[in-house]
Amino acid sequence: MAATRPRGETGVRTTVSKATGATYDAGLRGFFAYRDLGAREATGGGHAAHIIRAVPGEGPKPAWHTHDLGFQLVLVLQGWVRFEYEDIGEVLLERGDSVIQPPGVRHREVAHSDDLEMLEVTSPAAFQTAEAEAPAGRAARLDEAGSAVASSALAEASPAGVAER
Repeated sequence: MAATRPRGETGVRTTVSKATGATYDAGLRGFFAYRDLGAREATGGGHAAHIIRAVPGEGPKPAWHTHDLGFQLVLVLQGWVRFEYEDIGEVLLERGDSVIQPPGVRHREVAHSDDLEMLEVTSPAAFQTAEAEAPAGRAARLDEAGSAVASSALAEASPAGVAER
């Protein structure tokens, strides 16, 4: 059983996020909409949790990148998503499947269904995302049809190649 500290010593507040009337906003990637679940505010920035929905008709820009964070978990709630990781290769995640991405692992999203919904939990809440070179033997970038593309630029990144979420 996990050790607990008295309420108030953790700095975490009880927070409720209701699905009815929830708003989805633009975020790190233009092909996704994000619903904040209140974890950032409840934990003083220690963690973030949000629901990510695919924007129908918008496909991913499969560029290799990394995140500078301590923890990242993705759980598919609906639909499917295909990721590629430098350490384990390509993975198809469907409803109920999850992945824990190690800090700094090079990865990319290859494809997703129009009805994709995922829960993502990160720590800390704010972190850097940077473009990365493709691992040896892997295509630098894929277009929406899955064909190799020469550029590995991260489409949503700032001019310096880094985006913060």
